[in-house]
Amino acid sequence: MKEVPDNSVDLILTDPPYGLSFMGKNWDHGVPGVPFWVQALRVAKPGAYLMAFGGTRTYHRLAVAIEDAGWEIRDTLAWVYGSGFPKSHDISKAVDKMNGIPISNDGYIPNLKNNTHGNGWGGGHKTNITAPATPAAKEWEGWGTALKPAFEPIVLARKPFKGTVATNVLEWGTGGLNIDACRVGTSNTDNENKGRFPANFINDGSDEVIALFPGVKSGGKNQNDKANADGLFGYGGKVKYDTLPSNGSAARFFYCAKASSSERGEGNTHPTVKPAALMEYLLKLASREGATVLDPFMGSGTTGIACINTGRKFIGIEKEEEYYRIAEKRINEAEAQRKL
Repeated sequence: MKEVPDNSVDLILTDPPYGLSFMGKNWDHGVPGVPFWVQALRVAKPGAYLMAFGGTRTYHRLAVAIEDAGWEIRDTLAWVYGSGFPKSHDISKAVDKMNGIPISNDGYIPNLKNNTHGNGWGGGHKTNITAPATPAAKEWEGWGTALKPAFEPIVLARKPFKGTVATNVLEWGTGGLNIDACRVGTSNTDNENKGRFPANFINDGSDEVIALFPGVKSGGKNQNDKANADGLFGYGGKVKYDTLPSNGSAARFFYCAKASSSERGEGNTHPTVKPAALMEYLLKLASREGATVLDPFMGSGTTGIACINTGRKFIGIEKEEEYYRIAEKRINEAEAQRKL
């Protein structure tokens, strides 16, 4: 970022490391600290927004570092999804294992010729242990150590500026959010009804999330009302509704599913790919067409693809060469598709 000029970037949209050592990756050993966000503040125009994804366990460190660097925290967005996988440690099985019951990580007793808790099979067979084997373990049956992940927070910050928002947008072209471009449409959207005001909540359209809302049947697979689905959520084709509510419920919120395998692309080994539709929505919310967008944690290049799709200029920085090459390939393919 030291090579990027002062006050030259209209928006910083990025998915930095969460500091969770995710999948044992060395690059995820910590959350970027104050010096990094100070540099980001320098390159941003006055009034420019910063949008950075965080992990629920370490988001506080991200937000505090950004604020201490001089940014003004404006809001927190939540991307809510139903496909998170719980990484909870089964305490009951851990107690059994501590007491000499050799239970593997998948909850099975492996390769025991004379086990007294199963059917006595040996020679490589595994016996499923569904109940605690020792008295101590029985006391902790059903206890774990973590909840199922269901959302990711996104910090929304803005670079301070002098004067009013009106004078700043005229001088720098930054400082506001494009509300009308990101309104959530309704099935009867017209010139008088522009749609609902965008919220700081984004849902993935999964049955699990939709079941949280009143007035919607969970588990529906009706795709016949695709026109209304497109109007409701901006990106149609995957909405799982039996009924599309005309008011209230999930219709109030922007819809975006996780990145599919086809969207990730062949050979994309990055473990935390964000969907392009989500990045496009955030780009439209916090920048104008033709704006310069910086992603200093480019990963496999989804922000760059979203910039191409929405008519923004893109600067991407990535320290891992493997991911840089993947991003280069994906962005070049997106650019070629746009020209076609």
